[in-house]
Amino acid sequence: MTDQSGPQGLAPRRAALTLIEGALERRAGIDEALPISLGDLDPRERAFARSLAMTALRRHGQIERALTDRMQKPPPEPVKALLRIGVAQALYMGVADHAAVSTTLDLAQAEQPTRPFKGLINAVLRGLLREPPKDDPVLLAPDWLYARWTAAFGAEAARGIAAQIAEEPATDLSFREAPDEALLQDLEGVVLPGGAVRSARRGDLAGWPGFDEGLWWVQDAAAAMPARLLNLKPGETALDLCAAPGGKTLQMAAAGAKVVALDRSAKRLERVRENLARTKLEAEVVASPAESWSDPRTFDAVLLDAPCTATGTFRRQPEVLWLAKPPEIAKLAMVQSRLLDAAATRTRPGGRMVYCVCSLEPEEGEGQIAAFLKRHPDFTLVRARPGEAGAPEASLRADGTLRILPHHMEGGMDGFFAARLARKA
Repeated sequence: MTDQSGPQGLAPRRAALTLIEGALERRAGIDEALPISLGDLDPRERAFARSLAMTALRRHGQIERALTDRMQKPPPEPVKALLRIGVAQALYMGVADHAAVSTTLDLAQAEQPTRPFKGLINAVLRGLLREPPKDDPVLLAPDWLYARWTAAFGAEAARGIAAQIAEEPATDLSFREAPDEALLQDLEGVVLPGGAVRSARRGDLAGWPGFDEGLWWVQDAAAAMPARLLNLKPGETALDLCAAPGGKTLQMAAAGAKVVALDRSAKRLERVRENLARTKLEAEVVASPAESWSDPRTFDAVLLDAPCTATGTFRRQPEVLWLAKPPEIAKLAMVQSRLLDAAATRTRPGGRMVYCVCSLEPEEGEGQIAAFLKRHPDFTLVRARPGEAGAPEASLRADGTLRILPHHMEGGMDGFFAARLARKA
């Protein structure tokens, strides 16, 4: 990482502080905070600010433990925020020690609430530089979540999941049509099982080959697997419930299905329309809650990617691990149950349905399907076959559902649960 010591390096560091606050305190999410926080910075500063914020968020658990071990009592939050970015730079980004410390002290000097704590900041940072904390992946996750993963998947799997938290993910792409070799080379891409492409490129996506032509869209390799389970054929009718931001809608339309993209948020559906227009794919876009949608139609195939705690998306949204709380799991499970019942009424007799969540919590995945099948004896579970949809062998459960864990693929992927169901004719 380029050394950005001195006053000229303070602006991107201030922006990083704002990004982290937006992610952890205001629950806006780092993606929503990016345009506001980075607006006045040049490209080099923007890249540094984003990298610093993401590093601090990915390493949040380790940094918090290191700071707790170094201080008898926690300092005011603005001071702790400065310490976080100082530690992130010095220990995890390769910024020169003197630059990491001096710029953090300059930021402290610039504000009255943090100025009296310059001595503490200096002592803590230099102490950690002399004796760096142990780099243990177990510390990357909140204790309560790590305990849940251990109980659900075993100690080895929990450690494998946690080790992915600190890793910067590559960019995965889904294609309107299979890409030719020249485009793959231009995108520095490798074709993954199932057909997704993992690109080694960095930078502004709008400048990548094929973007303007709408040849592809960004979609994590794991997120692309549930729609493939539907095995859509041209001309079939398909409903994408909770469709925004639209990656699965695009997949279904690219397969030749007649797609309805439904979402309760009209604002989020704007993104779906933009992606449809860019990729030159077609779908009917409807803003309505799934439970109260008045349209009487049923469909050959229904996909429900339900709202969830999103703990499986931590590779790109590390803040989700620190925003999730145990009561939210039960609350969202109730929402998922209602949406599953609504999806069932939209599946024609003889049709099929796929339920998925980007959550690592069993109550939102395995538990939902078990309860649904008890409520709906007219539905049966249709087993996924080994390797189907591009899913790793390790992700296939004994009952034929998919429990996709982030470490199941080399280079990582999002965590997902997916189940395919059929309605009796």
